[in-house]
Amino acid sequence: MGRYRRTTLPGHLPSPPSWTCTGCGREWPCATKQSQLLAEFGGARAALAVYLGSCLVAAAQDLPTLPLPRTRLRFLGWLPRARI
Repeated sequence: MGRYRRTTLPGHLPSPPSWTCTGCGREWPCATKQSQLLAEFGGARAALAVYLGSCLVAAAQDLPTLPLPRTRLRFLGWLPRARI
């Protein structure tokens, strides 16, 4: 039996200070990472929002010329709304 080398696809992780995706080069969180985060956090929307909020703060510091409303939409605007 031969040895198999496991290769992994690049993760869709943020790459500060540009906050681009390490997997696809798009703005992080890219569509793939958004789907992954929704699956990872399941129904814990508040926890996901807190995590993304901390990323938003770090990105705002790294990208001071990016308008804050645009940054907010990028990091939080795609989150599903809670049903009331």
